[in-house]
Amino acid sequence: MPGDTQDIGSTKPYLIRALYEWCTDNGLTPYLAVRVGAGARVPMEFVKHGEIVLNISFDATSALTIGNDAIRFKARFSGVARDILVPIEQVAAIYARENNQGMAFPVESSSDDTHGGQADDAPVAAESAPTADSPPRTTSHLRPVESGVAEDESSPPEPPPAPRSGGSHLKRVK
Repeated sequence: MPGDTQDIGSTKPYLIRALYEWCTDNGLTPYLAVRVGAGARVPMEFVKHGEIVLNISFDATSALTIGNDAIRFKARFSGVARDILVPIEQVAAIYARENNQGMAFPVESSSDDTHGGQADDAPVAAESAPTADSPPRTTSHLRPVESGVAEDESSPPEPPPAPRSGGSHLKRVK
């Protein structure tokens, strides 16, 4: 029944698509902050403390699909082509690299999160899984992973701009 609230899907994928479009329409670089868990297929050598930030701009990805259940795309990491899959529930934030404006989302940790994601022909980093006594993480601690052919393979990823005083521009949606 259309009025039944149990049949209503999450607004999260719609908000992610809207903010992605806002970034691209304004010439900004959309970054996706991900809390890596079971079902994710990301380059695990770039995962730190169970988190990774991905550049999902048009120049950095190909075949990008932001679906209602997962985000899928192809990208190059250190010159190696990878198929990336991020379940929507593991997206912690989407924001613009240039001004940090975007939106943060609650990411529920489950017992499956300790298993980490799947490596795409890459070793699993030992420190990638969060522990029960690790402090809660926020997107301000994440470092971006530049993917895409436009990046110079020999230079390290550019760090995100320093946050402005007065707090973050990310808003938590429940």
